[in-house]
Amino acid sequence: MRDTDIVSDEDLAIAGGFERFYEVLRRLTPRSELSLTAASTLRRLERSGPHRLCELHAPEGVSQPAMTQLITRLEKEGLAKRGSDPDDGRAVIVTITDAGRAAVARRRDGRTRALSALLEQLPAADHAAIVAVLPALERLGDLMAEQPPSEK
Repeated sequence: MRDTDIVSDEDLAIAGGFERFYEVLRRLTPRSELSLTAASTLRRLERSGPHRLCELHAPEGVSQPAMTQLITRLEKEGLAKRGSDPDDGRAVIVTITDAGRAAVARRRDGRTRALSALLEQLPAADHAAIVAVLPALERLGDLMAEQPPSEK
């Protein structure tokens, strides 16, 4: 097990690369009706299925009242819907709607098209290297999704 207080030069370089890539992806993502938190919440609902409202705020790094306001807005826009938890009538379950899926797809399509134009400019070996690392990035993403939000 590694000491998490000690960061290797490689880990520092990886973190810096991710940070730069995140900034580029944000610029490539078309401006749309969705805020970053709204898009992330809808993607979570799309990927993982319905969630209790109280489970959505922590992974997004917002307060529960802020998430409640966001879900209210998404519901008014027809992108998400609330329902009762069949196991606990007091709990609220949030589900993505078909319109919500379409909004996520439009956002993803715009970003994919912009990224594709950049990928075409890379040498074939660089493109292949990016493709080769995708399974490891998926595993890292899964690990990150399992972690509680950082308090640091």
